[in-house]
Amino acid sequence: MREHLYERLTRVDNSRIDEMFAAGGYVDSDGIPLDAGSPYLVGQLIWFHRDLPDEVPVPFAIDVLYRDQRIVVVDKPHFLATIPRGQHIVHTALVRLRNELDLPELAPAHRLDRSTAGVLMFTTERQWRGRYQNLFRDRRAAKAYLAVAPALDPARLPARVRSHITKTRGVLRAQELELPPNSESDIELISTAGELGLYRLVPHTGRTHQLRLHMARIGAPIVNDPFYPELRDVDRGDFGAPLQLLAAELAFDDPIDGEPRRFVSRRRLAAWPGEWPQH
Repeated sequence: MREHLYERLTRVDNSRIDEMFAAGGYVDSDGIPLDAGSPYLVGQLIWFHRDLPDEVPVPFAIDVLYRDQRIVVVDKPHFLATIPRGQHIVHTALVRLRNELDLPELAPAHRLDRSTAGVLMFTTERQWRGRYQNLFRDRRAAKAYLAVAPALDPARLPARVRSHITKTRGVLRAQELELPPNSESDIELISTAGELGLYRLVPHTGRTHQLRLHMARIGAPIVNDPFYPELRDVDRGDFGAPLQLLAAELAFDDPIDGEPRRFVSRRRLAAWPGEWPQH
């Protein structure tokens, strides 16, 4: 068993694996601690809690916009990932809300990436999860975003942008390929202030980094975007330049009772010097 885990857990030091065995940290499906000298059986399940990475605390609160028996809708801050992944475990919206609201079965109905702030919905219990997640899978939830970017010639907008976007696991940036489109966004310039524009973005598909790519594609990359059009190295503890992209609105007919729902972010984008639009 020890040799199998040495080979399998390539990112864990062998000494740490030995410590875990000594502490009974590896167990079988019945919760019985596994012995380091036992033979490994093909297909055997091994359960353990991985060590948490050193995380930079995200010093921003999650504001609850709405809560009932089935859903929780929050106004996520910038820099907070939706779910545990990579270097972000404890300081994620899911883990923080499970603890703060005492809802152990809380789960996201959809996701926002770490850089994007705004309206994010969770289900409170497992029994509701599929019905609300299907709203997003089936594109029955309407979403609108606001973004600050260089002001374009108003004659060029509104625009409908289509492209083929692909994202490779382990690669930071998504790519646009010369293939039939699999993504579509509507982009509207709603106000200007000097060289900046405030844009309303409506995605009709949900590809990774879709709005960021489409804004860069039309020559208006979103302010403070470290990925597009060029990749920039930004320290994870640097909270001084948030991506100027906000999930501003979420609307749908409730899949349980059929009632129309609409939630609006109370946040605004700091780089925008003009008047903030009324929802």
